[in-house]
Amino acid sequence: MLRGLTPHILIVASDRSRVQAGDVRVVADRIAGAGALGGLYTALMEAPTEQVLVIGCDMPFLGAPFLTYLMERGRDADAAVPRDEHGRHPLCASYARRIAGHLHGRITAGDLRVGEALVDLAVQELGPDELAPFNRDGRLLLNVNTPDDYLRARS
Repeated sequence: MLRGLTPHILIVASDRSRVQAGDVRVVADRIAGAGALGGLYTALMEAPTEQVLVIGCDMPFLGAPFLTYLMERGRDADAAVPRDEHGRHPLCASYARRIAGHLHGRITAGDLRVGEALVDLAVQELGPDELAPFNRDGRLLLNVNTPDDYLRARS
């Protein structure tokens, strides 16, 4: 699906040697131990484009129409982030590469919470009403992190 949206796909991993991705570029975290925020920072630094679509690997129900819309909403902002009844989903968002320095500052200060890193940025939030056309079954932003999540996803 992503190949239909962009030729620039990369996977950020804490340990490159543990990821086999065929012809997809795999990069190691630039700052070890910085968690998801470090992965986001690495993606922004490694991406060849000024706008970067970041997607967690645990979101199986995303579709091209939604991701295209998310990219469109992020064109004139520091970030475009969907928000559903569970809150913001900053690991399924569009980011401007120019915020990498801001993220690096947060990491250096020891504040590794991705959601908190959005403070002081120009964020376009996509709320439930805006997500509705892409979320007809309520699973658009479902994260599959546990066996229970997997069972829910399969049902």
